[in-house]
Amino acid sequence: MFLEQSIELLPRTSFLTIKRLRSISIRTFEDLLDYIPFRYEDYSLFSKISQLQPEEKATVKGWIKDIKNIRTRTGLTIQKIYLTDDSGTLESVWYNQPYLLRVLKKNMGLSLSGQVKKEAGRCVLISQEYEILKSPEQSTIHTGRLIPVYPEKKGLSSRTLREKIFHVIGLMEEEKEWLPKKIVDYNHLTSQTIAYRNIHFPTNMQEVFEAKKRLAFEELFLIQLSAAFLKKSWLGEKNDFVFEISNHRERLQRFVKNLPFLLTDAQSRVIDELIQKISGDVPMNHFLQGDVGSGKTVVATVMALLTYLNGYRTLFMAPTQILAQQHYQTVSRLLIKEKVSVGLITGGHKNDLKQNDIVIGTQALLNKRVNFDKVGLVIIDEQHRFGVEQRAALRLKGHYPHLLTMTATPIPRTVALTLYGHLDMSVIDQMPRNRLPVKTFLIDEQKRQSCYRWIKKQISDLKTQVFIICPLIDESEKETMVSVKAAKKEYDHLKNSIFPEYKVALIHGKMKQTEKDSIMNDFKNRCFDILVATSLIEVGIDIPNASIMVIEGAERYGLSQLHQLRGRVGRGQEQSYCVLFAQNCAPDVVQRLGYFTRTISGLELAEYDLRKRGSGNIFGTEQHGFINLKIANLGDFKLIDQVKKAVDYFVNNYPLEDYPKVKSKLKILKKNLVHND
Repeated sequence: MFLEQSIELLPRTSFLTIKRLRSISIRTFEDLLDYIPFRYEDYSLFSKISQLQPEEKATVKGWIKDIKNIRTRTGLTIQKIYLTDDSGTLESVWYNQPYLLRVLKKNMGLSLSGQVKKEAGRCVLISQEYEILKSPEQSTIHTGRLIPVYPEKKGLSSRTLREKIFHVIGLMEEEKEWLPKKIVDYNHLTSQTIAYRNIHFPTNMQEVFEAKKRLAFEELFLIQLSAAFLKKSWLGEKNDFVFEISNHRERLQRFVKNLPFLLTDAQSRVIDELIQKISGDVPMNHFLQGDVGSGKTVVATVMALLTYLNGYRTLFMAPTQILAQQHYQTVSRLLIKEKVSVGLITGGHKNDLKQNDIVIGTQALLNKRVNFDKVGLVIIDEQHRFGVEQRAALRLKGHYPHLLTMTATPIPRTVALTLYGHLDMSVIDQMPRNRLPVKTFLIDEQKRQSCYRWIKKQISDLKTQVFIICPLIDESEKETMVSVKAAKKEYDHLKNSIFPEYKVALIHGKMKQTEKDSIMNDFKNRCFDILVATSLIEVGIDIPNASIMVIEGAERYGLSQLHQLRGRVGRGQEQSYCVLFAQNCAPDVVQRLGYFTRTISGLELAEYDLRKRGSGNIFGTEQHGFINLKIANLGDFKLIDQVKKAVDYFVNNYPLEDYPKVKSKLKILKKNLVHND
């Protein structure tokens, strides 16, 4: 109950600080303790002033002998404090912090932590932290120890967060363990109370390691436990219908045989897996993953045909209008010889839906005024771009229909196990036989003009089209990003200075959807030679005549994002190319992008990025329904496997009703997941 108390009970805390804490979702003491440091400064070395050594980080204690404020000709202010102990006097320096003169006074006891520098033959302390001492024996929060440094958001300083967290930890008693003792002991976990104490105010880094293990374990445990119960609930549902397979197998085989291309072995395997799942009386809940262009839509079409043959309707939802139209055209073309009616519903288009056996659309499918009967299958493309409630609302259009969700985002096994553990999963891990791999090059800035000349020749000789991707819409004012190509400026530069003889268009996320759709359709119809864009084109758009992809600021993207962007070319019969330009050419950047140029497997790239850069680079940006992990690392394969075994043991041995804290935490997790949508 202590941890559930409101932060408004924190003493000496202003209304503004409470408001700032709430703005970053800190509402209770437990939320505050869950705000984890991202690094630590080691100021645990106490030193006498006379024993300080240049370049060391240290803490000294003494009393203020004098304090000065110096204004330079440039307007800079320097605050100097002269600290004395029984071994000597030390000059400590701050820059542009004149408020210190109101806080610190002569003869005041003080603890200072910082880095020692040698200036004019004497040691000077460049102060990072200070603490007023009422007595030399006083314990310290900000100095003389391993100091936690927190993400400073919404105007909250590490110092403020440290003080509030220190207060809560000081009041904490040993909390009752909410995980079963057997699970805690078997996995060699420290208690939650000790973990909180050691993650924020450790005495050594081993304590930090043990604390992180405990807190990461419980974070992953809750996510996987939620998925396990969701799957158990799903398996408890029953269809009002059972699909007949044997009577329609010959028809399906004939459809596949008459396709204008051969299915890959992976596509055939996945179709067999889905048919097996869809033939039972438990609703199928399947997650299909496959690289861009691997043929997921064909697999979905086979399942929609099987649904039609059993007398039921399929609803197929895509994240954008242009992608819904593309699916509509593809599915209609594939089923042209079958007596299957395909309809389209988007914000600007609507068929007589009651007559359609397959209805493809955007979120317009969720419109309460649009009702469907006999829905047997729901297909959701790029499912992580829809929220939990949206997916549930579409599924409720039928009575426990089968559900097939698909993504072209390559997701490593550990991530899939953690985030999508409630789903059965299949992977299409082969590309169509006639698909030429996209040749990828990392181009040195000195060769940019040569690259532009090559692009002109490709457009003139082969009539190809070109994507040029920029990571920002407007030029950034931030100094660290000044050199990053901005789409608007790059568009003007390319149109007027580099490719004046060609037709160049611009598309970005701030445009209205109708405008974006119009530009993409015009590009698809070859009204433009070059399309300058932000990464919004990464999902689903099929432009067979586009065979060159240029990506500016390539180092700013995760490898999975780059792979999806690369997947926008190579859709036709001609050889396609992906050209990377990077503003940062540090050795680690060149190594990472070099790996990308040599690797065509999306899963291998995702695994690489997970190891090197973390899970955030799998999805690129925060997606609907994606849990923002506070401390767990989805690349920690060993821990994830440990947690999975613990979850299986819990589900099989402990009634949830006997663990109210677990139940409460699961409710909060579900609420946060929906809230993030």
